[in-house]
Amino acid sequence: MTAEPKDSVKPENDTGPDSLVDRDAKSALQSGMNGEKGDEKLTNGTPPEPSVALRRQAVALIANPSSGGNAKDEEAIRRAMDALGDGASLYRWSPESDIVATVRKALDDGAEMIVAAGGDGTAMAVAGALVGQEVPMAVLPLGTFNFFARGLRLSEDAEEAAWAIREGSAHPIRVGEVNGRVFLNNASLGIYPSILKAREDIYARWGRRRIVAHWSVFKTFLRFQRPMRLKLTADGETRSRRTALVFIARSAYQLDFFGLDGATVISDDAFAVLVAKAQSRRDLFRLSSRLVRRKTKRGEDYELIRAKSFEIETARGRGLLAFDGEKCREESPYRFKMSDAPLWIVLPAEDTDTETQDATA
Repeated sequence: MTAEPKDSVKPENDTGPDSLVDRDAKSALQSGMNGEKGDEKLTNGTPPEPSVALRRQAVALIANPSSGGNAKDEEAIRRAMDALGDGASLYRWSPESDIVATVRKALDDGAEMIVAAGGDGTAMAVAGALVGQEVPMAVLPLGTFNFFARGLRLSEDAEEAAWAIREGSAHPIRVGEVNGRVFLNNASLGIYPSILKAREDIYARWGRRRIVAHWSVFKTFLRFQRPMRLKLTADGETRSRRTALVFIARSAYQLDFFGLDGATVISDDAFAVLVAKAQSRRDLFRLSSRLVRRKTKRGEDYELIRAKSFEIETARGRGLLAFDGEKCREESPYRFKMSDAPLWIVLPAEDTDTETQDATA
């Protein structure tokens, strides 16, 4: 783990970052993930200063070398460091090391903003160390899918994203927790954690590419044996189900991306719990085909349950749990709730033209 200061080099002919976040994205965060608890807003911590202050802050960019681990990613990190300015320092970590210790080291060194450079798993790990802190977190998307960063309307070009972070401002959001573990986009039980396990093996052989990730889905479906038996308890009601997959969403962007219902549930500061109707290989292939074409139907392909906190108990007891592209084995029951304290997340600034149009509409 090292800290590597970088000098600031602004691109020629730069006129500032493009507008990378629209009103809908900002509204979704502020209404559905902003720390509201009923009619009471979270007040843990002091709101970080707006964009002018962020440009002047000491920034720690925490990079996960395994999020690509190639010359392209190294070049992306270099360009991002240049854009972030001479107040930026680079810290390296890996999933095998202690991310909390890495974040603590950066804060002890004087960091006033933490940038998670990597994929959704890296963003989740850094978020877990910063929930309840007054230090804002930003995301530099270097992963395979980058759903969290894309949901913030961040460019997947590292330099553009870095400039957007410099011009952005911090807002409080509520994140999901399962058995004490923080997640940003989703958590799941059933077939999807098995897909992630197969994906890791394929990545090790063929590299991290989206087409490789899709192949892992096909491979896992062929090995599917039988659905889970579980009990889901929410709002005092217990439901018994047989299913191949339970998907717990906190990302409206991800649901919209796949054409699934539930985005408005998330905007109401709750989890969208999708229980798949699939119970066989044939069902899974049909569901996958409909997901790709954004043709799934609520009621026919899945059941949607809205819940602010809930519990899932599986018949098998200990099982594989996935969250934001990572996985672990946990003992049932699985208890889901919103974080008690907020995470301060940096959103890209809206451009002046958009603000003017909205003001005059």
